[in-house]
Amino acid sequence: MAGRLESQDAGKQEGHWRITPARARMHSMATTKRFRLVVAYLGGNYRGWQRQDNAPSVQREVEQAVTAVFRGLTVTVEGSGRTDAGVHATGQVAHVDLPATIPPANLQMALNHNLPETVRVLSVAVMPQDFHSRKSSRGKRYAYHIRWDGAPALVPWQTLRTAHIRPPRDPEFIAALVPLFQGCRDWAPFTVADPVTRTTVRTVFSAKAVVRPFGLRLEFIGDGFLRYQVRRMVGALLRVGWGHFDRSWLETLLASDRHESDIYTAPARGLTLEHVYFRTPRA
Repeated sequence: MAGRLESQDAGKQEGHWRITPARARMHSMATTKRFRLVVAYLGGNYRGWQRQDNAPSVQREVEQAVTAVFRGLTVTVEGSGRTDAGVHATGQVAHVDLPATIPPANLQMALNHNLPETVRVLSVAVMPQDFHSRKSSRGKRYAYHIRWDGAPALVPWQTLRTAHIRPPRDPEFIAALVPLFQGCRDWAPFTVADPVTRTTVRTVFSAKAVVRPFGLRLEFIGDGFLRYQVRRMVGALLRVGWGHFDRSWLETLLASDRHESDIYTAPARGLTLEHVYFRTPRA
């Protein structure tokens, strides 16, 4: 059966799986296919998605899992974009070219057996060779979860993905300001200078807020987001909510094209990349 798995030899770490040696040799001679991975992770232990030389990253974890499964095969797993250190994902999308003989369901199982519990591959699919997780994407959805300081305790797995923040004077007021973020503009005030970023113009298609008894959920959908952008959007709202600035300050900020240093960057732990959008293939 193609892609058959075996556990590691006795005495090695239990629960990790690899392709059998015979299958590994067969895979090495096979043509490749492009696989799309949907990846979820708790970002607290990582310096973001992107591979780092001297720090743990989600990309490195997935690449090492592929190397373990295929017994030494070295690959690059391309993500749809980087996430900041400490940011989570329930729908990061990546692609990787691998031997065509392994079925997607077997690949998913094998990768998860070789990944830490903080990283899971939720699905695997074979894609056309021109599919690219970053270049083919059309947008992303981020959510930011806030729990006000002093609120009743959350269950631990929710706490890991929630920012605990001093409450504003009027949560309903800042929630009403959230639609101001919709539109196409230069988001330079909400990011940091980055030589590899060609333009800081982005479009936010949708910006929503849901006020909860002890917190707030913010949701942003856009064609792409810059480093720290969502967290600084949230931080600007909070500074208005705390009374540091008024609505006109926020409107002036949104009309600016200059990098700003006065914006509070909300904690990374509250932010989750929930979904990456792609154009629906024509039938």
